[in-house]
Amino acid sequence: MANANQKKSKKKLFIFSGLGLLVVVLIIVAIVGGKKDDIISVQTEKVQTRDITQTVTATGKVNSQFQVIITPEVTGEITNLPVKEGDQVKKGSLLIRIKGDIYKAQKERAVASVQSSRSNLAMRKAALDKVLLDYNRMVELNKKKLASDSELEQAKSNYLTSKASFESAQGDVMQMEAGLREINEQLSKTTINSPMDGTVGGLSVELGERVLGSGYSQGTTLMTIADLNNMEATVEVDENDVVLISIGDTAFVKVDAFGERKFVGIVTEIGNAAKTTAQGTQEQVVNFDVKIKILDAEKKLKPGMSCTAEIRTETKTNVLSVPIQSVTSREEMQSKPVQEEGSKAVTEKKTEKKVTEIVFVIENGKAKQKIVKTGLSNDNYIEIIEGLKDKEEVVSGSYKAISRDLSDGIAVKVEDKKKMQQQPKS
Repeated sequence: MANANQKKSKKKLFIFSGLGLLVVVLIIVAIVGGKKDDIISVQTEKVQTRDITQTVTATGKVNSQFQVIITPEVTGEITNLPVKEGDQVKKGSLLIRIKGDIYKAQKERAVASVQSSRSNLAMRKAALDKVLLDYNRMVELNKKKLASDSELEQAKSNYLTSKASFESAQGDVMQMEAGLREINEQLSKTTINSPMDGTVGGLSVELGERVLGSGYSQGTTLMTIADLNNMEATVEVDENDVVLISIGDTAFVKVDAFGERKFVGIVTEIGNAAKTTAQGTQEQVVNFDVKIKILDAEKKLKPGMSCTAEIRTETKTNVLSVPIQSVTSREEMQSKPVQEEGSKAVTEKKTEKKVTEIVFVIENGKAKQKIVKTGLSNDNYIEIIEGLKDKEEVVSGSYKAISRDLSDGIAVKVEDKKKMQQQPKS
């Protein structure tokens, strides 16, 4: 019986010993695994000096720098249309002629009215001359007591009446002549000539079509005359970027229709009036028009083509730089002493948030946080003004590690970039 109890005790001892050993092994594995989890894999790149060009990218349309929209000032039927879409025209050449019969009839009536008013003026002048002679004679007779004062007053009244009629006839003549000039002006507008050398575009009317003059709303748009030798890109720039742009900045314009080719241009105009879309909503966008003169334009460029402009706003040479993704930000709570006005005593401390830009450098297998001051940036790199030295090794990836996982003093494992690039993507 005693032997049986001893055997059972030994069996229990072995079981509990095994369980205890298993627990110890699991704890060791957990500790080792936890330590491995604390080691963060990163990619790095060295701080280098390079040239950095700050750019602003915006989209828009290509248009002619010199373009005139042709609209008629008179209403009527098109009787002559000697041009077609794409024609080259010279300044002063005929573009369109509108039927002017109604204006010719109005001119004939105006000429007749002018002649009638001039004849009436001549008759009034003759009558005024006669009345003036009678009045002057009556003045002399009155002085010699050969005519009464009442006769003199009557003669003066006749003279003033005749003079008023003459002046009224003069006004009629001026009015009729003005009407004739107006009709002549309207008649001349039935013929529209090109205001400049250029190319016909946007032709929207045909021979025999009736068009409305600009006296009726905006009138009918007939065509445009554009100088295709002088082209410009008009792009919409975000309000945060437009302050970086200056007149004369170099730009490279990529027109969708020309593939990867880039046209060289310079900024000639920066708009002052904002263009706001989705106003009053979360999607509100405020842009400003920026015009870029294309220096190497060719005639294949057409008004209205879509384009993307890369405007170079500033360049710095031989500056320290790191990959743009290496720079992140951290919020710190800072206590700021507050003094009462007129007192040296500090009554309270004000706590406020301060955002600082930082990078992580690698030192002895650990990440070290460094506060930096940044400058210009392009699509890939950003200038470091303060905080780093040349050839220091900074963390450049991954984004998750830089923005969230890394902290000062944490252990890191540097991955080989070449091996990472050679690994097949899952």
